[in-house]
Amino acid sequence: MPTPYASSAKGLSSSDPILDRLASSDGAVKFGAIREVKNHIIGNRTKKLSYIKLGAVPAVAAALADSNPNLIVQSAAALGSFACGVDAGVRAVLDAGAFPRLIGLLSAPDEKVLDAAARSLRMIYQSKLAPKYDFFQEENMQFLLSLLKSENENLTGLGAGIVIHSCKTIGEQNILCHAGVLEKLTSLLDGSLSQRDASLESLAAIIRDNPAAVSNFVELRCGRALHSVTELTKDKYPRTRLLACLCLISVKNSSTCYLQDIGIKTKLVYILLELLDDSGQVGDEASFAFSSLIAEKEDLQKLAFEANAINKFNCLLQKHPIQPKRLEGVLLALADLCSKLECCRSSFLSLQVLNLVIDALTHEDARVRTAACICLRSVSRSIKNLSAGRFMNERVVFPLVRLLSDLSTSVQVAALGAISNIVVDFLPHKSIFVQCGGVKELVQLTKSMDSSLRLNAVWALRNMVFLADTICKEGVFVELTASSMASLICDPEPSVQEQALALVRNFVDGCLYSVEHAFAEDGIILDAVGRQLQKSSKIEIGIQGMYILSNIASGNEFHKEAVMQLLFPQDENGSHSFFEQFLQSPDSRLRTAAVWVVINLTFPSSPGAFGRIVNLRSFGIVSRIKKMVNDSCMDVKLRARLALGQIITFGDS
Repeated sequence: MPTPYASSAKGLSSSDPILDRLASSDGAVKFGAIREVKNHIIGNRTKKLSYIKLGAVPAVAAALADSNPNLIVQSAAALGSFACGVDAGVRAVLDAGAFPRLIGLLSAPDEKVLDAAARSLRMIYQSKLAPKYDFFQEENMQFLLSLLKSENENLTGLGAGIVIHSCKTIGEQNILCHAGVLEKLTSLLDGSLSQRDASLESLAAIIRDNPAAVSNFVELRCGRALHSVTELTKDKYPRTRLLACLCLISVKNSSTCYLQDIGIKTKLVYILLELLDDSGQVGDEASFAFSSLIAEKEDLQKLAFEANAINKFNCLLQKHPIQPKRLEGVLLALADLCSKLECCRSSFLSLQVLNLVIDALTHEDARVRTAACICLRSVSRSIKNLSAGRFMNERVVFPLVRLLSDLSTSVQVAALGAISNIVVDFLPHKSIFVQCGGVKELVQLTKSMDSSLRLNAVWALRNMVFLADTICKEGVFVELTASSMASLICDPEPSVQEQALALVRNFVDGCLYSVEHAFAEDGIILDAVGRQLQKSSKIEIGIQGMYILSNIASGNEFHKEAVMQLLFPQDENGSHSFFEQFLQSPDSRLRTAAVWVVINLTFPSSPGAFGRIVNLRSFGIVSRIKKMVNDSCMDVKLRARLALGQIITFGDS
């Protein structure tokens, strides 16, 4: 029979009697109200949010200050339930001032109170909203060590949770190693299931991307700690196997000294592929672990291919329904699998996985749309399939172009990455991209306030006009305009400047008509190029600028003289020009690009070549070229000899 005070979270209002009962001075009434709230919200997100909106959390938190241990235990348990899996709940608990009170209760003499407080804090530390723990304060470190060496499982779990949440920098990893935290954590590997899992996850946090921390871990107990983790990859519990794999992946990825034999690599591939079949959280996370194992590593991608991984992921994609997180992980794993090896891309396409990825481009979850774009970008690195026009079709291009106006910046950037590959097309398929409004969208994004969008939009346009015909270039140029291109060359972000210069380089590559693009609107583009070359210290900007001038110098006499004027302005001393500095650059790529400019300025059949050689000699460029014929870089040496051979056809005086 329901009590007279029974209440449901459904339809709660500010006048609901539960608030009065939570604030009651009668301990028994308050105890019953808190227990009722706790029972309502366990595993029920909707009811949690309803009680939070009602304002129940501060009233529950207030009971932590009560003198009745049973009431405190109920309050801590309810607060932990509010914080479990719901960020709004964590925020409400923190805003109610419960966090310092819960920390204080960890020293309570009553074991039940201590346990309840520790469990509640563990729930809080599973959220990104949990307070950052400062390991550099001595008292904080001592407190953490006291948690980890406790015989209370909830306290050791809390200590591990603090490490997992707050250990993010190399400095934090190093101070934890120095304080002996690794030793404390490895001792938990022989503990309960909960302690093992917490230990594995926190160990991975400390050693991730830190070779020194990895060495410290591997040397613990003469290598027995590493052996224990390796053995846990055989554990009967899937989550333990996953966490053990993640720990080993952190060791392998952080140092070339450990776990590099093919046996352990193959073992990790097969374990993670098997864990993909888990229907719960482990299955969701296994694909992300798989990605971290094989990313940027051709040997592991080859092992995964031989283990039939692409077919495995293909089967997972065909299961319906598939949770967004799992779908995201599978797409990212496929992206890493297809990032380097043509055999993987061929298998991907032959299994018609592309159709499933295209469907994911319109998924309601932004993270899934982003992952689908990243996957498409990896698969479209295939020159063979690009030249066959496999990606430049309406089914692929239309949804990608629509994503350029997505509400999520991450989706837009990922879509731009995929488009950058797809528009490097070797057949006349680019008209499809133009027809669906792709160029207009790209140009619009070059004006974005977000530098990542500007950068990737310019990059896509650069690839769009790479080896493009005159019609394609003209269409893009008219849409973009010379003044906008000049602005991008002078963008506040050096990375955008570099890509804008690379875009101009592709525009002026080719026939005389292409070179004329640099002189549109009274030469505003060429002026911007000159200003950047004068002031920028970034090598890549110098390289792109030199190739622009080299392409322009391959044009007619007017074009060549414009380059000479830019390199050696009449009102400046040529001996101190940036061009001479480029010829002496420690970067061989910049020296090579600069010599190409000289080659195209001194082509013997050009009517004005002799006059330009005279000027180059007066500015000390010819003597510099003579020295470069013995350059340490073969490419520079060959180009310098070509340039010098052209120069001496007019005499060597």
